[in-house]
Amino acid sequence: MRVCAQAVADYLKQTGLASRGLIIGYDTRFASEDFASAVAEVVAGNRIKVCLCPRATPTPVISYGVRSQGAGGAIVITASHNPAVWSGFKYKTKDGVSAPSKITTELEKHISHTLATGKINRVPLAQALEQGLVEYLDLAPIYLHRLTGLVDLNELRRAKLKVVVDPMYGAGIGYFKTLLGDGAIELIEINNERNPLFPGIQPEPTAANLAKLSATVKRRKANVGLATDGDVDRLGVVDENGVFLTPLQVLALLCLYQLEVRREQGAIVKTINTTGMLYRLGEIFKVPVYEVPVGFKYVSQKMIAKNALIGGEESGGYGFFMLREQPYMPERDGILSGLYFLDLMIKTGKSPAQLIDYLYSKVGPHYFKRIDIEFPEGKRQEITNRIKHNPPQSIDGVKVKLDTKDGFRFILADTSWLLIRFSGTEPVLRLYAESNTQARVERLLELGRELAGV
Repeated sequence: MRVCAQAVADYLKQTGLASRGLIIGYDTRFASEDFASAVAEVVAGNRIKVCLCPRATPTPVISYGVRSQGAGGAIVITASHNPAVWSGFKYKTKDGVSAPSKITTELEKHISHTLATGKINRVPLAQALEQGLVEYLDLAPIYLHRLTGLVDLNELRRAKLKVVVDPMYGAGIGYFKTLLGDGAIELIEINNERNPLFPGIQPEPTAANLAKLSATVKRRKANVGLATDGDVDRLGVVDENGVFLTPLQVLALLCLYQLEVRREQGAIVKTINTTGMLYRLGEIFKVPVYEVPVGFKYVSQKMIAKNALIGGEESGGYGFFMLREQPYMPERDGILSGLYFLDLMIKTGKSPAQLIDYLYSKVGPHYFKRIDIEFPEGKRQEITNRIKHNPPQSIDGVKVKLDTKDGFRFILADTSWLLIRFSGTEPVLRLYAESNTQARVERLLELGRELAGV
């Protein structure tokens, strides 16, 4: 952590951003606050002013803090949605977004230099606080105030809804209650204490990890369940029947909400593994849709370049930028996404299941599934070569077009698609498919396994 912190400090000095200072935050994982303090000591040792979060803080709160404070960037100690044994070091740029490849390459150079020289500047935290190089700054009030201008919280508080919230033991504990408490809306929060072991789950809002949320929604006869991941930049949704909505469905609904309910206008940005429903919505509402490789760092850069309205990815990250032609933040925000989903329910008077039916009435039925397959790392090239050198001209009897910008995506003539790509962080092969029936999705995934030989 200290080596990475020195690299960030060197980068800030190299780019002239050091004078703007740095925000440092952390999540609820084991010893995250200690890692954050160690990082603050190094940054302060380089004579760069640090605003240190006094408690576990959601990543979107920190990202917005960068923009509102005009900071040179942020470091977040978090492993996000990953297992409890992990910790992580995220760098956010001066725009409050995940660093693009150009910046990470520079940071890697500085890391290599620090490792080679062994030189790390450091000031003990108590001394840095006394000298004013580090100060504690609670960013939550600034962030919460901004949300009051983005959604009518009073209307949400008056709603006769029962909502189960699952912060998954993460940094989002208490945020929905703070925003919506003391009203007619009934909020039930589960997994809402700090427990770095994340007992029984991995803090990623997927169907497999939200069994307790689904059961609670059904048992308490709630209208909806909302879950945020460990650092709160992802959202998972469970309908009134305890059924998990896929992130593709949620993204399409959030786009429909912005374009039809709020009557916003602006571009949509999607990763290649998200839904074709967005193209249909783009046609209906006459807005452009842009596609980028997997990873929200690509989404963020395209959102900035195109002044986009909304961007999203398959893993449940949704960001909102040019709202009412005023910029918010081109980065994922699980809290705002959840508020917008509730507002969609209230404004339309529809339950989540009814919203899916309404969405399909406009764009047609779309079903999706992803499977992850672990494989020996030594097999990576063999799998790649098998697909690369024998690409099919048709799949399941339908002619296909091959797109290789990120993995191997086979786009069928009937608009179904199959994507085969490696995870960027672990030895996992991911297969994704979308089609007009669930049975067809399963068929495409099976054919994908045959293609990859796994």
